Amino acid sequence: MATHYLEFEKPIAELEAKIDELGLLAATSGSFETEIDGLKRKADQLRRKTYAGLDPWQKTQVARHPQRPHFIDYLDALFTDYVELRGDRQFGDDQAILGGLARFRGQAVVVMGHEKGHDTATRLTHNFGMARPEGYRKAVRLMDLADRFGLPVLTFVDTAGAYPGLGAEERGQAEAIARSTERGLILNTPMIATVTGEGGSGGAIALAAANRVLMLEHSIYSVISPEGAAGILWRDGARAKDAAMAMKITGPDLMAMKIVDRVIPEPVGGAHADAGTTMHAVGDAVWEELQALIPLSPAQLRKQRADRFYAIGRP
Repeated sequence: MATHYLEFEKPIAELEAKIDELGLLAATSGSFETEIDGLKRKADQLRRKTYAGLDPWQKTQVARHPQRPHFIDYLDALFTDYVELRGDRQFGDDQAILGGLARFRGQAVVVMGHEKGHDTATRLTHNFGMARPEGYRKAVRLMDLADRFGLPVLTFVDTAGAYPGLGAEERGQAEAIARSTERGLILNTPMIATVTGEGGSGGAIALAAANRVLMLEHSIYSVISPEGAAGILWRDGARAKDAAMAMKITGPDLMAMKIVDRVIPEPVGGAHADAGTTMHAVGDAVWEELQALIPLSPAQLRKQRADRFYAIGRP
């Protein structure tokens, strides 16, 4: 179970603290098994009730949970024979987006995704998953490679958005995002994108212009972060919760608007509560979608992708 509790999980945290306290007492002064079992059942019931009714702002917090599985975790769990390919052949290598060649259940693929990092050192290395232009140009390079050798492309999206720094803008951030989005749309091989945490703005769509877009149950996908929207609408970032409630950033709303094609259920307590089960469910969903796309011709894949995006927002 996760050791980092979110704000709305405080009642659960208090129960589990009591369980730990009784466990220590049981080890020194006798048995408290009945009391501990009762508290565990109560905590489990409370967790199930809480996660069954999360609002969009709470889902945003879960999507950002620091112990949620990241791209490197999915690589280790779902792929074999992974060979990382670095650099955009123009400026440098951006570790906010990782990618390369791999096998997915025996199928050769190109895989890439945003990596946020798990601790201070890795978060700085990967720039918290916020890519610079060279990251998106690396993505284009990898998609070019996939097209050349007829390999499916699997992407994992988890970013608050593209990096907004001065250097990134000077090197053509907007153009790089547009080129990556375009490359996905005209790809001649199957492409499946999975939003595993945050899907923020153009930084997300650059890796999600796919035939099929999946997302985890407690992930979010939006044109801007709730904090950013609140800053624009009310000039008050503290109203992020109000923005999240209005933006329709969760799975059911996105399915209704045809922005997302499939929502993958998460274990009770979120993906971080049982990472293994979560990643296995993602693998099964991606594999099922891939099997439906592989028989299609390049022309059919391009048409399906175009039809999918033209349908967004239409009744």
